[in-house]
Amino acid sequence: MFIEIPPKVDRILKTLEKAGFEAYAVGGCVRDRVLSDTPDDWDITTSAKPGQVKSLFHRTIDTGLQHGTVTVLLDKEGFEVTTYRVDGVYEDGRHPKDVTFTASLEEDLKRRDFTINAMAYNPKQGLVDPFGGLGDLEKKVIRCVGDPKERFTEDALRILRAVRFSAKLGFSIDPATENALSLLAPNLEKVSAERIQVELVKLLISDHPDYLRTAWRAGVTKIFLPEFDTCMETQQNTPYHMYSVGEHILHSLVNIRPDRVLRLTMLLHDIGKPVCRTTDENGRDHFKGHGPVGEKLAGEILRRLKFDNDTIRKVCRLIRWHDLRPKAEETQVRRAVNSIGEDLFPLYLEVQRADMLAQSLYRREQKEERLDAVEQIYHRICERGDCVSLKGLVISGRDLIQAGLKAGPSIGRILESLLDQVLEDPGKNNREYLLAQAEQLAVQNSEA
Repeated sequence: MFIEIPPKVDRILKTLEKAGFEAYAVGGCVRDRVLSDTPDDWDITTSAKPGQVKSLFHRTIDTGLQHGTVTVLLDKEGFEVTTYRVDGVYEDGRHPKDVTFTASLEEDLKRRDFTINAMAYNPKQGLVDPFGGLGDLEKKVIRCVGDPKERFTEDALRILRAVRFSAKLGFSIDPATENALSLLAPNLEKVSAERIQVELVKLLISDHPDYLRTAWRAGVTKIFLPEFDTCMETQQNTPYHMYSVGEHILHSLVNIRPDRVLRLTMLLHDIGKPVCRTTDENGRDHFKGHGPVGEKLAGEILRRLKFDNDTIRKVCRLIRWHDLRPKAEETQVRRAVNSIGEDLFPLYLEVQRADMLAQSLYRREQKEERLDAVEQIYHRICERGDCVSLKGLVISGRDLIQAGLKAGPSIGRILESLLDQVLEDPGKNNREYLLAQAEQLAVQNSEA
């Protein structure tokens, strides 16, 4: 099999071979090229020891010498070159206590997680595939190298990586691998929240984010996202829905583009429903207030998984307002933009559409008409440049103080009152009018 490799990778391989060492492109880059995908990066494995690699290239970085890894820099581009190795005992369920260098490529490949990631290639020897990775790519199967229980015991993060690769590639998981995955899911408690976050996001922004269902079925999500399991168990007895809360979430994920914030929002947008669920005398379920409740729960979950503050702010705000349904009227749309935020309103529209498409067909036509109309009005508001927030007012607190109003909290209240008028009628965003109104409000406040 011929695999096209970048010139710089070829240069590294030939430099190592010329010095008498073996060298191969290895792992994910080989898998991606076999699938005709473009690799994110190229890793190289070699029989050369780290010191020998360093001596052959002018510029290197000691990335992880204790694990045999040196980064070779060619024209400011870095390539990780790692010595063939055998991992020692995994005492913490995540990292080997030590590694031993080996002269055997097959021994090096044997320590890797899945067969599709345990292939190596160089132009002279071609594809080296001792564990059937090529066949598994053809069969579209994720299968562990060797005993899956051993692989997952060594490194518990592989449990989530199995689901992530399945979602990324649209592959099934080999039954023995899935059984081991389910059996050893509790080992994920040994993995840091940061590493779980990385794998979860990669799964969510894949082509098949609904494969999170596999993780739930195997008992994996209950370890790091038990709130989702509760959603899977919560039915929605209402004509507006045809799935459980969890299944609705999974369907909504595939209805929105693979943006990190948007996919996280859909994952958690109804996370508050199980808490808010009530059932009336007719057996119909209601979930009043699930937006604000979900905002609070989502914040706790995202902080638990060590997400950054900006992501938490955006996702939580979108969740708070995801169920807001302004009428197709300019005033209502301006007020909605003000509540949700100018930066997030376009994302809110995408969230609403994805949410709607994962619901039942009950009143679908009316829902689509309203949302389409709101979107059109929003674009008109943007084109005209209507004021939708305090920063859009033609006057500021400084202007009011210069006009003679007393500085203090009342300035903020007056500006909010002025903004309320402008949201109702953008034509009132006029300096003279607003200053006059501000003086009247100041008088009223002093008399109150």
